[in-house]
Amino acid sequence: MARNKEKLVLLLDVGPSMHGVLPEVEKLCSMLVEKKLIFSKYDEVGVVAFGTEETNNDLTTEVGGYENITVLQDTKVVDGDLIDTLQKLPRGTLDGDFLDAIVVGMDMLIKKYKDIFKGKKRLCLITNAIHPIKDSLEGSKEDQVTTIAEQITAQGMKMESIVVRGRLSQDADKRIMDENDHLLSIFSKKTRTRTVYVDSPTSLLGALKTRRVTPVTIFRGHLELSPQMKIKVWVYKKTQEEKFPTLKKYSEKAPPTNQFATHQVKVDYEYKSVGDSSTTVIPPEQRIKGYRYGPQVVPISTAEWDAVKFKPEKGVKLLAFTDASKIKRHCFMKDVYLFVAEPSNPRATVAVSAIARAMKETNTVAILRCVWRQGQQNVVVGVLTPNISQNDKIPDSFYFNVLPFAEDVREYQFPSFNSFPASWQPNEQQQKAADELVQMLDLAPSGKEETLLPEFTPNPILERFYRHLELKAKQPDAAVPPLDGALKKITEPDPELVSENKSVFDALHRHFELKPNPKLKKSSRQFYREKQSGSNAHESDGQAVKSIENQPPVKIEKIGDLTPVQDFEAMMSQRDNPEWVEKAIKEMREKILPLVIHSREGDNYQKVVECIAALRKGCIIEQEPGPYNDLMRQLREYCQGKGIESLPQLLASRDLTLISKSEAEDSDVTYEEARSYFVKMEPNP
Repeated sequence: MARNKEKLVLLLDVGPSMHGVLPEVEKLCSMLVEKKLIFSKYDEVGVVAFGTEETNNDLTTEVGGYENITVLQDTKVVDGDLIDTLQKLPRGTLDGDFLDAIVVGMDMLIKKYKDIFKGKKRLCLITNAIHPIKDSLEGSKEDQVTTIAEQITAQGMKMESIVVRGRLSQDADKRIMDENDHLLSIFSKKTRTRTVYVDSPTSLLGALKTRRVTPVTIFRGHLELSPQMKIKVWVYKKTQEEKFPTLKKYSEKAPPTNQFATHQVKVDYEYKSVGDSSTTVIPPEQRIKGYRYGPQVVPISTAEWDAVKFKPEKGVKLLAFTDASKIKRHCFMKDVYLFVAEPSNPRATVAVSAIARAMKETNTVAILRCVWRQGQQNVVVGVLTPNISQNDKIPDSFYFNVLPFAEDVREYQFPSFNSFPASWQPNEQQQKAADELVQMLDLAPSGKEETLLPEFTPNPILERFYRHLELKAKQPDAAVPPLDGALKKITEPDPELVSENKSVFDALHRHFELKPNPKLKKSSRQFYREKQSGSNAHESDGQAVKSIENQPPVKIEKIGDLTPVQDFEAMMSQRDNPEWVEKAIKEMREKILPLVIHSREGDNYQKVVECIAALRKGCIIEQEPGPYNDLMRQLREYCQGKGIESLPQLLASRDLTLISKSEAEDSDVTYEEARSYFVKMEPNP
């Protein structure tokens, strides 16, 4: 759609004072185009550099002036050549005039899209704004900026200004910087301009939003305060996690000479009867979806689902008001939503503003029940917080955060450090050294600006992914490049911070001296042999331990019948060959099932439980839930068939149930399914 296409002109300061940060500017702008190639491949981008020695733009030819401004690339659909242009920006020799660059960028958009394009038109200025701009021939500089701002608004354009300061502008004239900041602020007041100040290459990477997401309402309707009082509101998503792009399958089967081949892979599924030897495909109208319930599959038709499905009515209703201190920040779940009054509805705007300001004055929040769409199965309960606007042009609104239900809350109890023995308690010097280390690692120390601000800190994983993707597109055999220096500031400790606080690390090392533990933990095999040796009445305990320690370790190659748990643990601890782990798990499984089958009135059940506990622990440590879960399903099926109830009850009392996904990532069992696995079990008739 035309309204979703964007026409963007990048206005880049390449003067001498910007040379130190130009490599980051190149990476930032290249990333912008790379994402457009993936998400918005029909957008058009132009590039203007100011501060260059040469001059190349239409306004210089037509009216004169506008010197030292070069149009590196006229606006065109994004492609790989544009990325190459942005990765090799020229290094200028003169101080540029950002106001002249804005006029050149406006001229490019007006000439090409004034009458034929009604979509988004945007200017993006990246400069340090530490050099004076030229005096206006008519009127003051403020008048000149105001005139340009009015023209930007009349043409339906937006502008984004990124001002790079910090260490790069320490020697600049403060008077000139203040004057330029004042001129840029006029754009913010008169137009839809966003001005951002950054002080490091890392924050520069996060200052420009390389991917634009068009806001879409998830709810339009009434905020029902009571049956008699309703306010028309629109609800948007305020924040959303940015995920990796969906990568599609690519087929090389298409002929190389076919220029119109899509190379797409389409997957079709056919359903056939298991018991029927014929190859007849079952049509959709003869298929019913089945759901597993233990070893059985229960068919449930669509009509039956619709009959029992919970169908709440669409709407947003107020449940109660409460003090803001009763709602803890750590209880907020999922994304943040924004409640605004219905546009072009002054009565709704006044009502939202009045309630928001009253809630702010009384430090109150509202609890809402929300159903965003008709037919939506889940109901959301959350807290509504007032958002008072500081801009006269932007009305007041609300922030909405989802709150957890009782089953969503996990409360973990940890013992207090005071319960440990006195010898384990830190002394005063150790406590002081630990406190200084924590204070040193504070990202927002008092009296200083916060480091790694969330709004200016990009996701290093996504940044690295897109850069590698662009490299692979040009060089399929290229190796993974090293981590960029600006991204290292996010993922690794700051070397400057570490060197400046070397005394803190030395104090911590001095007060927390590491020593080897002389009490080495004995293996279960050694413990068993030690117990056997201790039964000899003619040998003292000390001699028994000494004799066992002097014996060479015995390598366990098979799980025996006498001590299967100890043999299993010994085999799992043998790391000279990775096959020992697989062999130990396999043999323990083969040991457990015969113990259950050949048990007489449950005489082997205690041994079975110990073996299952050891197997479960080992499978969790090795993150191999499959063998254990398969065994438990076989045991359950066997117990159901034989009418055995005591063994499942014994396993349930010891929490020896299935390994859930929270314990092993590869498991396909949820926490609730694991907890209720033996509870739902009923013997077969």
